[in-house]
Amino acid sequence: MVPSMGTLFENYEARMLLVSVVFNILIATTMSSEKLTGPERVTLHVEESKVMMDNGILQVTFAKPQGRVISIKYNGIENLLNYHGAENQGGYWDVFWSYPGSGHDAVMDTLDGTEFQAVVEREDQVEISFKRNWEPSLQYKFSYLNTDIRYVMLCGVSGFYTYSILEHNKNWPPFDIAEGRIAVKLDDRFRYMVISDNKQKEMPFASDRQPPRGERLAYKEAVLLVDPSVPSLKGEVDDKYQYSLDNKDNKVHGWINNDSTTGFWVITPSNEFKTGGPFKQDLTSHTGPTSLAMIIGDHYVGDNIHFRLQAGEYWKKTLGPIFFYLNSNLYQSQSEIQRGPARNQLWEDAKTQMQKEVNSWPYNFLASEDYLKSHQRGSVTGRLLIYDRYGSKNDKPIDFSYVGLALPGQPGSWQGECKGYQFWTRADADGNFVIRNIIPGNYNLYAWVPGFVGDFMHNVTITISAGCGVNLGALIFEPPRVGPTLWEIGIPDRTAAEFFIPDPYNRYPNKLYTKTEKYRQYGLWDRYTDFYPTDDLIYVVGTSDYKKDWFFAHVPRFESISPLEKLFLTHIFSAMGMQLHDMEFMAFSGSIKCR
Repeated sequence: MVPSMGTLFENYEARMLLVSVVFNILIATTMSSEKLTGPERVTLHVEESKVMMDNGILQVTFAKPQGRVISIKYNGIENLLNYHGAENQGGYWDVFWSYPGSGHDAVMDTLDGTEFQAVVEREDQVEISFKRNWEPSLQYKFSYLNTDIRYVMLCGVSGFYTYSILEHNKNWPPFDIAEGRIAVKLDDRFRYMVISDNKQKEMPFASDRQPPRGERLAYKEAVLLVDPSVPSLKGEVDDKYQYSLDNKDNKVHGWINNDSTTGFWVITPSNEFKTGGPFKQDLTSHTGPTSLAMIIGDHYVGDNIHFRLQAGEYWKKTLGPIFFYLNSNLYQSQSEIQRGPARNQLWEDAKTQMQKEVNSWPYNFLASEDYLKSHQRGSVTGRLLIYDRYGSKNDKPIDFSYVGLALPGQPGSWQGECKGYQFWTRADADGNFVIRNIIPGNYNLYAWVPGFVGDFMHNVTITISAGCGVNLGALIFEPPRVGPTLWEIGIPDRTAAEFFIPDPYNRYPNKLYTKTEKYRQYGLWDRYTDFYPTDDLIYVVGTSDYKKDWFFAHVPRFESISPLEKLFLTHIFSAMGMQLHDMEFMAFSGSIKCR
């Protein structure tokens, strides 16, 4: 009897399901078995010009005494890194710095050490240090910092940790830091980048960005892929700024190699040492392949968050640790259909490891006295309520607000704070919050409430000491207003996602952002002129819809008479029987002027 087409399909579907189940079990088993059969000790090998840490899972080699990571051997790959001796290859810490009156852009200092020390050398742990002490003879040559770069490897752990202690003494000259970060340059075999569940893609080679394969656009970071090595990327824009994340979301990102057997991940278990608070956006991974852990930086904020150390100012801070995690499976994928599940398994495992690191914070195994353990820290508890006298007669709890501690300042000043530590949490549905593991010091408590204009600050200095718990009780946030709401445009949620975002030019797409986060597409600023070539938009309150009628960015309009036409927006208040014309948004200062 000849089977029907339905029967054939059902049998085929069953066989494919069985293959999928076996395939997933194989990956999960091989990924977990590595941890179960790991080595029993960590060893340190010290030679004249290099140092190697080895725990049987991976081997990490450093230049001595500089401290640059020059090799990572793992899963049968001799070196995961792109390193051939150049300054900007391998893995390293760096700062981009300048001094007042220098008259030039910030220059890179890779914080190379001059002194190596094995701080901990046990069978269960190795911690090594690469130090450099600043002195006046180094003025104008290197950043004015004492640096202590640490690396830690543990027994049975598929990865390694790094952190740094930076110090500027009181009698040293002033200087600025534009960026402070960790950079890792991987081998070209890592081509698939993952920065979130919905931001994953095969990336071009670095050479694809160079002419004639690539065409530079309005700024050097944005390149149109004209003839890339991967044909499917032809016609897309590659721009590292398109892959930025908020600090609060930037916990794990990384790369997967060509055959989907190996993953390299940057895990940031805490943002307490980063600048700008939870909503500060910064870079993640990008074409290179490059992975970054951005810690200090001006990106997207500019001068308001620029790091300046004055003459006579003492500063010391511990940055990190960051965890570099490596995972693998034994399955050699042969097709894109097979690579998809393999990549997903590596990514899901990386997220699981990230959560383990978050739950382990602060770590208890680091050797430096400058990194404080849990018992050396304090906590703050309280409840945040809102009183909106034009919306409700009673105080009511604020659900899921962001509450944090930062250096004393003004409401909202935490967004530009770059020298101290910050500690943030989210309140529960009743407004209750607990902030744990706070480093001792003096702070103000700040909060931001999604859906409400304004920033809350508890105008009392909070002193945290080791082992203490401070209960602030009920705190009342009264949003700034002088009367009931007559009209509003948009939602106060720190994004412009609700406004009208045009489609990108057909010649400048990035396929990651066709449905979500379209505002990250290249060239959208020019689309305003396309929609309003001669006159600026008119928004009629009570009639217009901000989802369709309010352009998401305040940008200049390009006209033949002037390359940067000021943006004039006209609001017609039809519901109120009045008009206000020429509502002027200064395109670069952000100020608003009515006339």
